[in-house]
Amino acid sequence: MRRLLRVIILSGIVLATLLLVVAGTGIFVVRHSFPDYDGTVALTGLDADVEVVRDGNGIPQIYADQPGDLFAAQGYVHAQDRFFEMDFRRHVTAGRLAELFGKDALETDKFVRTLGWRRVAEKELGLLTPTTRAYLDDYARGVNAYLSTHAGSGLSLEYAVLSLQGPDYRPEPWTAADSLAWLKAMAWDLGGNMNDEITRTKLAAKYPVSNIASLYPDYPYDRNEPIIATAALTKGGTFTTAPVETEARRGMLTQGLLKSLDTVDKVAKGLPQLLGRGDGIGSNAWVVSGDHTTTGKPLLANDPHLGATMPGIWSQVGLHCKNVSTRCPYDVSGFSFSGLPGVVIGHNAAISWGFTNLDPDVMDLYLEKFSGPDAVIYDNKVRALSKREETFKVAGQEEVEKIVVRESRHGPIISDVGDDERETGELAAKRLDTSEAFGVALQWTALTPGRTADALFAINRAQTWKAFRAAAAQFEVPSQNLVYADREGHIGYQAPGQVPIRNAGDGDWPVPGWDSRYHWKGYIPFEAMPTEADPDDGIIVTANQAVVPKTYPYHLTDDWDYGYRSQQILDRIRAAGKLDANSMASIQLDTKNRNAETLVPYLLQVQISDEFDRQGQDTLRNWDFTQPADSAAAAYFNVVWRNLLELTFHDQLPEGTWPDGGSRWFEVMRKIIMQPNSGWWDNLATTQRESRDDILREAMVNARAEITTKMARDPGSWQWGRLHKLTLTNQTLGKSGIGVVDKLFNRGPFELGGGSSLVNATSWDASEGYAVTATPSMRMVVDLSDYDKSRWINLTGVSGHAFSSNYTDQTDLWVRGETLPWAFTRGAVEASREHTLTFTKPDKEN
Repeated sequence: MRRLLRVIILSGIVLATLLLVVAGTGIFVVRHSFPDYDGTVALTGLDADVEVVRDGNGIPQIYADQPGDLFAAQGYVHAQDRFFEMDFRRHVTAGRLAELFGKDALETDKFVRTLGWRRVAEKELGLLTPTTRAYLDDYARGVNAYLSTHAGSGLSLEYAVLSLQGPDYRPEPWTAADSLAWLKAMAWDLGGNMNDEITRTKLAAKYPVSNIASLYPDYPYDRNEPIIATAALTKGGTFTTAPVETEARRGMLTQGLLKSLDTVDKVAKGLPQLLGRGDGIGSNAWVVSGDHTTTGKPLLANDPHLGATMPGIWSQVGLHCKNVSTRCPYDVSGFSFSGLPGVVIGHNAAISWGFTNLDPDVMDLYLEKFSGPDAVIYDNKVRALSKREETFKVAGQEEVEKIVVRESRHGPIISDVGDDERETGELAAKRLDTSEAFGVALQWTALTPGRTADALFAINRAQTWKAFRAAAAQFEVPSQNLVYADREGHIGYQAPGQVPIRNAGDGDWPVPGWDSRYHWKGYIPFEAMPTEADPDDGIIVTANQAVVPKTYPYHLTDDWDYGYRSQQILDRIRAAGKLDANSMASIQLDTKNRNAETLVPYLLQVQISDEFDRQGQDTLRNWDFTQPADSAAAAYFNVVWRNLLELTFHDQLPEGTWPDGGSRWFEVMRKIIMQPNSGWWDNLATTQRESRDDILREAMVNARAEITTKMARDPGSWQWGRLHKLTLTNQTLGKSGIGVVDKLFNRGPFELGGGSSLVNATSWDASEGYAVTATPSMRMVVDLSDYDKSRWINLTGVSGHAFSSNYTDQTDLWVRGETLPWAFTRGAVEASREHTLTFTKPDKEN
């Protein structure tokens, strides 16, 4: 939910920053926070010295004798590089942004505090193993050691700018709950179909369900393969790829679907759209066995697609026990989150793993029928709501703000704090001719305390497929597709997470909270979750497509990505012959637009009389459907695509539901393009009835005019990258809208190839423009034959300090599609050593 990061900075920052620069203090303030990567630092609580080796890109490799020392050093290193980002994140997840940014952030705080992310994180601490809890505390000890000797502009340039508008701010000590709370934010971004649920219901206010279904086509299993080709359960309830008859269960799900649709038709129409993540957020991950590689050992690739932020979401790190044993079992390298110990995606000495978003339906909206302010109706009885008061400190004002959070059995009443959600209840009541508005409650798996932190450390330690699956069993939210490979030659796939089993309905629509038939009756058992080891063809591809065919008896979701990326990856692998790390990386850069492959033949059949307009159409002739940054055909096609979506749907759909142009709209257009007289083609603003070819012609003519205005009259000067640009934006001060401040923290624009729902997924929103909204946040290829031959790249750099040499030192490489060598063994790390920082015990502890 993007409003969580919507922060407006007070205009006084502009004057203060200008004065700072004019006064000649700018260079000092900018460089004041740069950390020392060399030398010796005393760190309380160490068992023995710890060494941090960094290469020229500032990527740290940490060596320690004990796990506690390892994670304490990681905390210190993360604080060195990214503390403002960590501090900002914990203010987001605790609903305390207004303490930093004033009243403009209060709406965000109220929503987050109503959801209770931080409260859930604090409850999770008691569920974790003592070992995990100790590691979180060790990490916090390292962070706080850095805070004890750094403050204000010595921590980050952002603090220097913010301090000029008010009293000095000193961060609170870091805690274990601060680390866990960030997992809730990631779960929010990566979990559930709430945005689609709201959009469907909003459309239901205007159209019958059958019309809406045409905008949510079924997954095209005949063209785009699911992750696992066959899926069922044994009599014992264990997932199997062998055929098992499940007809009775399928019938029950169909009946539940009909009940849900019937209820929605009567009760819940008109939900306004919540600002969700859209089609741009996804990921690619795939693994191939040694049968497909030049070395005879597996290769594993991963590139998660996330919002483009400055600094990037990931921080690279190596965590190495000097002598690996049961007492110190970590020898792991990969991508971490600043603020969280361990490695999230990467490899250890025995196995490698990657993630893509499974995106199951783990959120449901419930309409609640109030009985006074403190109770709701449930099964014809009055049930009390639980209540709690939340208090907010606001920068710039003395008095605190307060709200009362109400919760039903389903979850928090989010309509109490959200204008969109409040309107939902009002519209639902209006349709039922009821005088009192309904409340809207959210039930979400991430609001139940869990043990995902245990799972992350267990994955870091795992040495076998069996141990990896045991770790995955603890990975509760967000549900992910896990791909696996090991040095013994095995590959595998596992879907973990808590996915609800519903008594009625399928989670696609809001349901009546007063009817017990719609409660969750449990979660899909881990043993029944999709899994596969060493498939016969030696290939596993996950790109957010359908996980399983319809034979699978449980309902995961109906809102898969439609498989255009995954099928392109599969086709590339099958045609590649023997693969190495470089050829795997080249697949990550694939820009073929399978949507264009479908539409261009129809566009070329349309007669255009004007020679000037035909010049645009002519760029599509003999096009290979790829979208590098310098492609004229890609530039013209994407402008046509945006105009085509606007002409076809904007006149008939509410503005909040206009097409973003991602894979769902590829599939919608694929179906209606074969229906030349579909009602969607008709422009309701005209008296005549338009056909498909009328709209295709108008889209091309409009595109020719638009691209001429934006770029050039001569098609030879058109380039997709000149429209499709990425600006890396700092999540706080970079969104101020104040030129001088934005330039301090933001970088770009960069001209990119690729596009939405392409393998090289540089997404853009067709309802807004051509600017890049989400990207591959990193790319990695792991070579299980020799880890030092693996490759990796980050979107930005490891440093969060503006103007540091490691702030965006990987970005130019990323833009060009290049990667860095990924040193893992001690010899490779030593060969790239440029800095050494040693942590020692304080004198009083020796």
